[in-house]
Order: sequence, then structure tokens, then C-alpha cells
Amino acid sequence: MEREWLSVEQVADRLGLHVRTVRGYIRDGRLKAVRIGKQYRVARADLDALTGAPAAARHRVEVSAIVEVDGIGAAAADRLSTLLVAGAQMARDPHELARVRTAYDDERSRLKVVVLGGAAATADVLRTVDGVLGGENDMFPEEQAEDPEAGRG
Repeated sequence: MEREWLSVEQVADRLGLHVRTVRGYIRDGRLKAVRIGKQYRVARADLDALTGAPAAARHRVEVSAIVEVDGIGAAAADRLSTLLVAGAQMARDPHELARVRTAYDDERSRLKVVVLGGAAATADVLRTVDGVLGGENDMFPEEQAEDPEAGRG
């Protein structure tokens, strides 16, 4: 891709400044420029950097996932929710954090987890759910309902 070059006069017109002011910016190092012959040329990207124009947008991928966990007690659901919400804030890329929302249904003993974010961050949250609840790790054992008749003899 070819760079667009501007003269000092063109930069001054775009910024509404005097040519001497633009040359001062170049001498001070606030504005990058290349000297070609007896004239300075300013790359469009360098002018944008000076003025704070937004950089070209990156491709952005956003993923949403809903996870339902059945047969989980209120205390375990609370611990799992805390783990997932805190873990989502520890993403590899701080610009791609996942957002996690949870809701517990006491009547159905069901935890619903909604995850929104970049693909990698969302995948990390889903791996955490699988690692904690999958297999026989007993991190969140099924809570047994208390039987009022138990223990009576």
C-alpha cells in the first residue's frame, strides 16, 4: 500500500495553522516528516497520529454463549459464578475481556451463565466451565437435599 504524502502547506491548511507553526512542529519532533530536496513531506498516517485521528479499525469478532448448569446447589452456583466472573477479567488480552453474567434459578437448581466477548476470551471461560464441572474432579460436588428424617433412629 502506497503512502499518501502531504506538503507542509497542505498540512497547514488542514490544521488551520501557519506554515511556520507546522515547520516548528517538525523541528520539535511533534510531527514526523521526511525531507525531499529542500521541502518537507508529511505522511498522512503521521498527520493522523498528531491530530489523534482514529487508526484503521481492526477486525473484531464477538462471540456469545449461554451455558446452563443443572443440578447445582445455590452455594456451588455462587462459587462457580464468582470463579467465572473473576476469571473473565484475567484474559490474555486486556482489550478482549469477556463479560459474564449469571442467574441462579432456585426452584430448578439451575445456573445460567451468559458469556459475551472475543473468541479467545469466551473460549477460555467455556474451558473453565468444562474443567470445573467436567470429569470427576469433585470441585463442585452435587449438593444433596437435606432429609429431615435422616439421622433419626
